[in-house]
Amino acid sequence: MRTTSPLQIPSEEVKISVRNLNFYYDETKALDDMNIDIPNHQVTAFIGPSGCGKSTFLRCLNRMNETIRGTRIEGTILLDGTDIYAPEVDVVDVRRRVGMVFQKSNPFPKSIFENVAYGLRINGLKDKRKIAEIVEQSLVDAAIWEEVKDRLFESAMGLSGGQQQRLCIARALAIKPEVILMDEPASALDPIATQKIEDLIQKLKKNYTIVIVTHNMQQAARVSDITAFFYLGKLIEVNETGIIFTRPRLQQTEDYITGRFG
Repeated sequence: MRTTSPLQIPSEEVKISVRNLNFYYDETKALDDMNIDIPNHQVTAFIGPSGCGKSTFLRCLNRMNETIRGTRIEGTILLDGTDIYAPEVDVVDVRRRVGMVFQKSNPFPKSIFENVAYGLRINGLKDKRKIAEIVEQSLVDAAIWEEVKDRLFESAMGLSGGQQQRLCIARALAIKPEVILMDEPASALDPIATQKIEDLIQKLKKNYTIVIVTHNMQQAARVSDITAFFYLGKLIEVNETGIIFTRPRLQQTEDYITGRFG
């Protein structure tokens, strides 16, 4: 199966560089020879049919797959030029630098305030005033402060689905990541809540590198700068989003974009 070469991005603009990546669940090869550069302060979207490897690849970028028994990885993933899988690299530091927001919002059964403060506390911050400042700023940055500022000490479980997802984004922002991975962050949300998440993504890319997995091709077209098309564990084509959706290089990409399969 022919694939295109990685999108050419100036080296000084590359945040994450993946080369010759293979990933296995026991003996099953789930990702085959992945090569991609992810640019800093842009939104990169992964599209493709269910089960094609998008989420598996996303979790490789912050070593989340290591929590699954029987997995194995080959190749390199460089974050600012450092191999995140090198023996001397601290996995906790990788996950601090590369935050993650999951498909299903997963607030802790704590107050809104404590949801955001939790990561700060486990990272050793004890200054109550500083914690309060960071919590407020994170909620502002996640575009939810105005909705929750008068109920910070109420349970996060009382928020709507869209509010819970933005709270989870605030929780990720609080520990000052450089990259935010989003695994279908709006798939369970109604159109209004989805639009708020999409608007938020556009604002966040000014300060963060964002990688999003989405089944919604219209969403990919709306929010991303770069789009990568996955199929059967392979990265088929990656290019600027406008090119992928209007003049892809490969027939297979065009067939997927136009709904002929997948």
